[in-house]
Amino acid sequence: MLASADEDLDAPEQTASAWAVFGDLMAGLVGAFVLVLVGVLLVQTELATQLQAEVERRQQEEQRRMALEKALAIPLRSGRITLEQGRIGISGSVLFALNSDQLRPEGRQLLQALVPPLRVYLGERDELLMVSGFTDDRRIQEGNRRFEDNLELSAQRALTVTRALIEQGMPASRVFAAAFGAEQPVAGNDSEAGRALNRRVEMAPVPRQAEASGVRR
Repeated sequence: MLASADEDLDAPEQTASAWAVFGDLMAGLVGAFVLVLVGVLLVQTELATQLQAEVERRQQEEQRRMALEKALAIPLRSGRITLEQGRIGISGSVLFALNSDQLRPEGRQLLQALVPPLRVYLGERDELLMVSGFTDDRRIQEGNRRFEDNLELSAQRALTVTRALIEQGMPASRVFAAAFGAEQPVAGNDSEAGRALNRRVEMAPVPRQAEASGVRR
């Protein structure tokens, strides 16, 4: 009878102890769930913020593209320039003779027509204009001692265009030159048509910090 009484007294203690352990376990599980939930919410919030930033960036790029198209509507309609991803492209044959950095008269007239709309566009956004020179991959013709290689030719062409823009009224503080030689082709160099496309000058509005990567005039 005494042993039975002791067992009856121990039973509530064991039950209470089991409930305490169960309570601790549940509290731990709830805590872990809350931590996981908070982590998921933080990740979702960060992803939503990144998505919103990307949407805003693309909207700004689209607005810039449309504004640039509007500013250059007349030369674009004439087919004398192209506009792709914010870069204004001009065929090298329009501006220069083969292996030359001397502007053709029609090239100078085209640049003159581009200055007024570009001045307004750059001024409204406080941006700079990067003038980039490109060539095909063929070596400079023998006997042409003016240029060491295609990189030098592209640099001189970019500088020539930059100076012509300044002469036509572009503020010198708004424009700088960069040279790429045969790098970054837009077509294959295995045909004359492709090489002609690669011999080009591009102009692109850029933020002010991008000037550091250019070749100054």
